[in-house]
Amino acid sequence: MNKKKMSIANQVLIALIAGIVFGILANSFFPKPFNEGLSKWMLVPFGNIFLRGIKMLVAPLVLVSLIVGTASIGDIKKLGRVGGKIIAYYLLTTALAITIALFVANIVNPGIGINIPAPKEFKPTEPPFLMDIFVNMIPTNPFEALVKGEMLQIIVFAILFGISLALFGEKGKLLLDVLENINEVLLKIIGIVMLFAPYGVFALISNVIIFQGIDVLLPLLKYALTIIFVLLVQVLLVYGSLLKILGKVNPVSFFKKFWPVMVVAFSTSSSNATIPVNLETCEKKLGVPESIASFTIPLGATVNMDGTAIMQGVASIFIAQIYGVDLTISQQLMIILTATLASIGTAGVPGVGLVMLTMVLQSVGLPIEGIGIIIGVDRILDMSRTVVNVTGDAVGTVIVSNSEKELNLTTYNSTLSA
Repeated sequence: MNKKKMSIANQVLIALIAGIVFGILANSFFPKPFNEGLSKWMLVPFGNIFLRGIKMLVAPLVLVSLIVGTASIGDIKKLGRVGGKIIAYYLLTTALAITIALFVANIVNPGIGINIPAPKEFKPTEPPFLMDIFVNMIPTNPFEALVKGEMLQIIVFAILFGISLALFGEKGKLLLDVLENINEVLLKIIGIVMLFAPYGVFALISNVIIFQGIDVLLPLLKYALTIIFVLLVQVLLVYGSLLKILGKVNPVSFFKKFWPVMVVAFSTSSSNATIPVNLETCEKKLGVPESIASFTIPLGATVNMDGTAIMQGVASIFIAQIYGVDLTISQQLMIILTATLASIGTAGVPGVGLVMLTMVLQSVGLPIEGIGIIIGVDRILDMSRTVVNVTGDAVGTVIVSNSEKELNLTTYNSTLSA
């Protein structure tokens, strides 16, 4: 009797749930020395093997796929059109996300009437000067940018290389064919790495829950639930509406196919680490052409931070209320502007939201020491907002693809095989 093999996506979901349950049980009933040994010898190594396997592919895949995508577009006017659409989408949805966050936070008042322990010591990272971000987009050494994983620099170099390859005409066709084959090989490697995903996801999530526990949420429950509520509004209401109205596609089909990417984003807390899986899903399951996905997804992982922007809004109101500061309308508008601009060029790695929050708090004169109050619960919330970040990238990619009449609607609307 032939039994259908369970899909990797379902295995990853089961691993996520099992990891959360195991983490809660271990945190509640296992002795601390046992948990520390389990983390050191099993969970951290297994989680890091999976995480490093994905990160191994990020820089080469972004470089190669972006060169291929840019060269495949060919028409420089079309490239500019696609670029203009996706950047406008990223900036507008980020501004909308933080506006909704501020609106909800002003209604809920997460920082009023609760007792919070003294802030943990927080040493803020010096936020980058805005103009330095644009200057540093240009790599002085593209090989060094690849080694260090400087995503904006890799993106700029890859786009320039792709444009030049397209302008090279027929002479560049041989090199383009080679790069397309390399890109396919890299996607095959993703498939191999994803076979290990259930074990990696289980290890990553259970390790977080074991040491964070549910207790860490209790003093900050109102704050955490406010952020989670706005994140859900952004994903289901905002993205769902954008897919329906601007993308002219069925949002249900999108979420049915995209949720495995959400699970990877949740467990890794890294937009950059999710790029390979996001690219594969957009191209293979959602019908986005490689020429567009390979341009918009890496760019989005670097400049589109809707989930992180939501945290900025709620955290700003929360910290202001804890310290008894009434934020004016103009100050809240400044938060929207600063958070939107801060999302440009901020690395898509775990914990980057706290660096952005430093910039936002400084822009309206709030004490950055307030970050120490929320830092304990931020690891768990970071996982949730990363899901929104990567989902926003894919939604924008689908919308732009269909606006260019290049979305394969047959693939998009097809039923997933088990």
